[in-house]
Amino acid sequence: MGALDEPLKDLVGDRTAKVLADSLKLRTVGDLLHHYPRRYVERGQLTSLDELEVDEHVTVLARIEKVTLIPFRGRKGDRLEVVVTDGRSRLSLVFFNQGWRQKDLKPGQQGLFAGKVGMFNRTRQLASPDYQLIDDEEGSSAAKQFAGRLIPVYPASAQLPSWKLSLCVELALTKHLGDVGEPLPADLRAEHDLIPLPEALELIHRPRNQVEKERAQNRLRWDEAFVLQVALAQRRAADSALPAVPRRAVPGGVLDAFDARLPFTLTDGQQKVCAEIFADLATEHPMHRLLQGEVGSGKTLVALRAMLAVVDAGGQAVLLAPTEVLAQQHHRSIVEMMGDLAEAGMIGGSEIGTRVALLTGSMGAAARRGAMLDMASGKAGITIGTHALIEDKVQFADLGLVVVDEQHRFGVEQRDALRAKGEQPPHLLVMTATPIPRTVAMTVFGDLETSVLDQLPSGRSPISTHVVPALEKPNFLTRAWERVREEVGKGHQAYVVCPRIGDEDEQPKGKKKRTEDPEEVDAGGGADSEERRPPLAVVETADKLAKGPLAGLRVEILHGRLAPEAKDDVMRRFAAGEVDVLVATTVIEVGVNVPNSTVMVIMDADRFGVSQLHQLRGRVGRGSAAGLCLLVSDMPAASAARARLDAVAGTLDGFALSRIDLEQRREGDVLGQAQSGVKSSLKVLSVLDDEDVIATARAEATRLVAVDPELAAHPELRTALESLLDEDRAEYLEKG
Repeated sequence: MGALDEPLKDLVGDRTAKVLADSLKLRTVGDLLHHYPRRYVERGQLTSLDELEVDEHVTVLARIEKVTLIPFRGRKGDRLEVVVTDGRSRLSLVFFNQGWRQKDLKPGQQGLFAGKVGMFNRTRQLASPDYQLIDDEEGSSAAKQFAGRLIPVYPASAQLPSWKLSLCVELALTKHLGDVGEPLPADLRAEHDLIPLPEALELIHRPRNQVEKERAQNRLRWDEAFVLQVALAQRRAADSALPAVPRRAVPGGVLDAFDARLPFTLTDGQQKVCAEIFADLATEHPMHRLLQGEVGSGKTLVALRAMLAVVDAGGQAVLLAPTEVLAQQHHRSIVEMMGDLAEAGMIGGSEIGTRVALLTGSMGAAARRGAMLDMASGKAGITIGTHALIEDKVQFADLGLVVVDEQHRFGVEQRDALRAKGEQPPHLLVMTATPIPRTVAMTVFGDLETSVLDQLPSGRSPISTHVVPALEKPNFLTRAWERVREEVGKGHQAYVVCPRIGDEDEQPKGKKKRTEDPEEVDAGGGADSEERRPPLAVVETADKLAKGPLAGLRVEILHGRLAPEAKDDVMRRFAAGEVDVLVATTVIEVGVNVPNSTVMVIMDADRFGVSQLHQLRGRVGRGSAAGLCLLVSDMPAASAARARLDAVAGTLDGFALSRIDLEQRREGDVLGQAQSGVKSSLKVLSVLDDEDVIATARAEATRLVAVDPELAAHPELRTALESLLDEDRAEYLEKG
């Protein structure tokens, strides 16, 4: 495998190697060989120029007769026109804003040109055709080779187009294909009828037909799934070997007292998941469990019962939340649910109770000192907080359980920094309110055991969702505000959600603001828009509503840039029914629980992701009255954005919606690419479509690691693993 680590400058020269590194992050021969084609073009057979049919995909062997660069009139840019001939007829080639191609395309030069035949000014032409220039002596044999096979189209860059990249790959295959090792065990390849890796690499880059391409893809799909699952199996094995203090629930403790006061019965799903968690907590190795579930399925209650079990066993538990609003909401709701059980040592507090501390970055010095003292002394059995919990000065008497809410908002360093505050590794429960398809969970969270809550508690009311096409039918939006007034008139409350805060400085026209506010939505508009108005903002929308359609109602705003005291005050008054309409960003997306809220209007709903919309609407219908969610959009009915909104309106199944969301975002984002800036390691494998491969690879990897945890008998697999899990990707993998 050493030859595959050879720098590309030794293969293609310094200049090309620099372009490959800078634009595509390809630095070694191995990187280049594993840079697979994005798609393939089936070239037509060589055709005489006088026989070309419009709309036909063709490849022609011709000689360049004339090259002309024509500037556009009245605007920037140019058009490069190239006339080629086969000696009998002529064909025009056109390239837009690519005048630099004059260096390659010179009169008298022979080449192969491939593309789709079009018509312009009654003249046949190929627009931006692919081409390969050849020497005269290569003649028709090169033409036949060029025309007769699938031509790979690579992920390329402006500095290095696909056809030049193809030449680099050809060099690598010719010189180094024999250096490629074999990471997959022979018995696994035989059992699943997988071709050797060198053959797969040759066929993925040089397929003669679709069958060869598919055989190569099948083998490479297995490589990606198996190596990833081996990494996760090793992590599971290493975690299971660590010592941990068993935390068994004690009869007659605070958990039993809490359960006795619950005004409802746990769902079957909650009972099952709690049993799984309690079994893990009772072991002498750290629990590593992912708890995911539907909006409103009761994950917080499950986590609280786990924390109380740890308190009964003499330990402490901590709940890490991504925002101050969510941390305060968790603290408030847990204290309310526990009552005097959360007031140990206070007047009126229960003798068998504990304390529930809150720690956030914006708390005053005295409050912080008090909370940290309760944590360090062990008086606070449960602590809820934000990133402030990770600071070095924060200490616990006996940390037994770490609960991480909204796992995707935290990096591995933050999670591990909190776990390191225990004398021995504490148990770990990570929660996500975003339902994840099984294959994604196996791939991204493969080092965690998974529990799923897909059953809503009794008493939860149905939520109806409708799309409001504001531009096409403005009367629908008028009716939406009337519905808000009707619900408030019945004594209920409403949310209005906007994608932007609106109190920031105006951005220069054409400049796209990069926000660090987690509740602000990327408002670029994606492929569905060219020039779009700025997204609607909380501040301006609240003002217009208070002066217009919702005049006379008590309208307040909530967003992440408010002072902590102001945020907490607004949420308290909204929960107490003193605010009719809360205009907010996605800061209310998870954890916020106000059962009296029955209607939500989401402005510019097309600017939110599918799963995010599902999370937002879960804030209504949490009481006895039915919930209503209105998705307001200016996008036309035939657009992809409206199709997404129709999908949300059409089902309350979060798992079905998460598949739609992930099909749009693909695996790069699923594995954290957008957050970490690291390329996805999955190039052929689809975590949504290759469920069977992922499941089988997981089983095979688990078996192999159980027998050979250090991969001593599989050195080439170990090398492939090291290549996957360099320092950046190890972090990127764990972030999920």
